Amino acid sequence: MQLPKMTRIRQCFEKMVVNDIAGEIRSQMNALDLKDKIALGGSVAVACSSRGIANYAEIVAAVVANVKKLGLTPFLIPAMGSHGAATGPGQKQVLENYGLTVEKVGAQIRSDLDVDYIAETREGIPVCIDRHANQADHIVLINRIKQHTEFDHEIESGLMKMMAIGLGKEKGARLYHQGIMVYGYPRVIVSVARQVLQTGKILLAIGVVENGYAQTAHITVTDATRLEEREKAALKIAKHLAPRLPFEDVDVLIIDEMGKDISGTGFDTKIVGRILMPLVAKEPASPHVKRIVVCDLTAMTAGNADGIGLADFTTQQLVDKIDRSALYANALAGAEPEHAKIPLTLPSAREAIQAAIDSVGLIPKEKLRVMRIKNTMELEYVDISPAYLESLQENANIEVVSKKKAMTFDANGNLEMF
Repeated sequence: MQLPKMTRIRQCFEKMVVNDIAGEIRSQMNALDLKDKIALGGSVAVACSSRGIANYAEIVAAVVANVKKLGLTPFLIPAMGSHGAATGPGQKQVLENYGLTVEKVGAQIRSDLDVDYIAETREGIPVCIDRHANQADHIVLINRIKQHTEFDHEIESGLMKMMAIGLGKEKGARLYHQGIMVYGYPRVIVSVARQVLQTGKILLAIGVVENGYAQTAHITVTDATRLEEREKAALKIAKHLAPRLPFEDVDVLIIDEMGKDISGTGFDTKIVGRILMPLVAKEPASPHVKRIVVCDLTAMTAGNADGIGLADFTTQQLVDKIDRSALYANALAGAEPEHAKIPLTLPSAREAIQAAIDSVGLIPKEKLRVMRIKNTMELEYVDISPAYLESLQENANIEVVSKKKAMTFDANGNLEMF
């Protein structure tokens, strides 16, 4: 079957945005009145994640500057579990790739995978924490608050998860995911995070919420006493603002790129409706996507293709970029070997898309529902096949920005990017 021509549409999301990021952080930190809670002249480990957070360097620089005004000496630590190929240099490189350098944020990075064991949860799970963080006088958390890719709860992906799986480094990530297999995500994350809070080392936390355009929409700055409560409130905002596919039913979903900088599973499972963790999570009821084609890896993911196992088809171009040691370390630490399986691999994107279309059944070309996105974090612009055009009038938040045209490929049969 010949590939359908595609029409580009633009989704209009709610545009809540923080215009003065440094000012917002400064104002909220001043309101906390932290002077009586600090060890004057003490050290502060500023925990940073592996996600591609909007305005990341600006946010971290603002936090570092205000911590220094309190008379403290900050340094950065990677709080990303097993990411960065589960090595100290690899995790340091992840932060530097996001612009978190001494020159840009005013603090050096201390990165290795050594941990200290500090407690045990009521379930008997040992709690460990990055040694640099444990040796510091205080810890500051910076992370995006969003829906988790594998469960639904009032606490999902954000500050509490960072205290558990992030600060736990590879050892913690392995331990906690093993616990998750028995007790489930919410119970383990909350139980471990509360043990970390009890150390008294968490000085404050900065939770960032992004809108559907991947812009900074909301910032929550809180001390340890209200952290859990404030994260719950921020997650409600994040869920309200979360982007989604324009239609629920998809025969073939083409994803141009995936990577750890986009989502922990390479592409957001809530957006594509596929989790593939049968031992701990149920599959979402919607959206319903029959076949997923993933064409390439982002440069920032550095070969880690965790989540590729959720796809049905991929390209040789993507597979050639996989760093299997990084992929396997991540998948094993997360107790998710399903996510590291390599799907059917075709020589080019053109052949992968054609194979996906050929595998959805005898659907007439004019009724074939094909959708193409750049990645699951950038959903403002989406390409759709003609079968969707009649439904556009039902959604006032969608506008057509281009006429139907054929998908374009380079000489090797790979898609020209968005």
